[in-house]
Amino acid sequence: MEQDDHRILARRLDLYHIEEDAPGMIYWHPAGWQLYRQLEEYLRGRMRELDYEEVSSPQLLPRSLWERSGHWEKFRENMFVVPRDSGRGMALKPMSCPCHLQIFNSSLRSWRDLPMRLSEFGACHRDEPSGSMHGLLRTRGFVQDDAHVLCMPQQIESEVARFVGLLSSVYSDLGFEAFDVALSLRPEKRAGSDEDWDQAEAQLLAAARSTGLSPVLQPGEGAFYGPKLEFALRDRQGRSWQCGTIQLDFVLPARLGASYADSNGNRAVPVMLHHAIFGSMGRFIGILLEHHHGRLPFWLAPVQVAVMPVSEHQLGIAQELKRHLVAAGLRPKLFDESETLARRIVSSHDLMVPVVAVLGKREAQDGSITLRSQQRQWVADWHTGIAKLAETATRRLTEVPPDMLAAVR
Repeated sequence: MEQDDHRILARRLDLYHIEEDAPGMIYWHPAGWQLYRQLEEYLRGRMRELDYEEVSSPQLLPRSLWERSGHWEKFRENMFVVPRDSGRGMALKPMSCPCHLQIFNSSLRSWRDLPMRLSEFGACHRDEPSGSMHGLLRTRGFVQDDAHVLCMPQQIESEVARFVGLLSSVYSDLGFEAFDVALSLRPEKRAGSDEDWDQAEAQLLAAARSTGLSPVLQPGEGAFYGPKLEFALRDRQGRSWQCGTIQLDFVLPARLGASYADSNGNRAVPVMLHHAIFGSMGRFIGILLEHHHGRLPFWLAPVQVAVMPVSEHQLGIAQELKRHLVAAGLRPKLFDESETLARRIVSSHDLMVPVVAVLGKREAQDGSITLRSQQRQWVADWHTGIAKLAETATRRLTEVPPDMLAAVR
């Protein structure tokens, strides 16, 4: 429905805008950036739990690197190229994989260092056709939750299983209970030998099946360097969104000279797994907005609590409550405009704030707060209410749970 279009929801929630003279480039507003950073920090923590090490790599890189990797031949038309007087062309990176291989190559590696798991929220640029721009769903500047695992062939199955487990858990936390899986096979134009492709396709299919997945085969849809599993979310409107991917690559490590010392002291080339869960951070936010009709989970909402003094006499205590909520790690907003309480509550509903904290004469006298969600109302002791809200903010639930507050009058 039109009202669920993420562009309309984003305007209503004041999340971002795009300037006419910078198509496909996002200007994140405070509320939008808060949502963005919350989602980023959540995934960063999940990756850290699984021993990924976060890195950061340059955005502007020499043409020679992209030529060696093969991306220049494949993606040149969609790359932003920066010519130089010296003749040494540069280009904004469309993806981070060559950079992560350069980090791997910066030291001598041994089999004991593998698997090496590198992650990056990498800023990328692709010169997409102007007619294809569509809000957050198709942009020219975006950030990927890029990750690359350098490993030995015998570690492929376990690393794919780790990724699938992480992806399933993350999607569930964000309210997506179902996804479809496809295995994209060798394209007509590709790098590497047929033997490499035979091995890569067989190993990725076996790894997927070992996790209980039964991917649909998609001939000709693989990356130029290897096959990939593609994960498509199904939203509440029944639409499918391809987001997560994991790709098995026997080509790029050799092209960029990656090697390690195996257990016999011989040099060997590692296998590389490329993967992402969200894909483009902005695009995933657009999908989230449409999936939840703009009413994001309490733990993810840019503004979690609307603080409402009934009158100007409660303004001082409302400001104090806001400070306590911030200290507890919550994201409150003080609605102290010179309008009626009813009008301010409507305003908070328009902004889809999940919880409203009302402070009137009675609350000011007895040290309590009245908390309202969409369908419930609680009156709680001040400190108990804040503690329960802070506890709820850590739960990966799509709704404010009914047991959020215990001290009910």
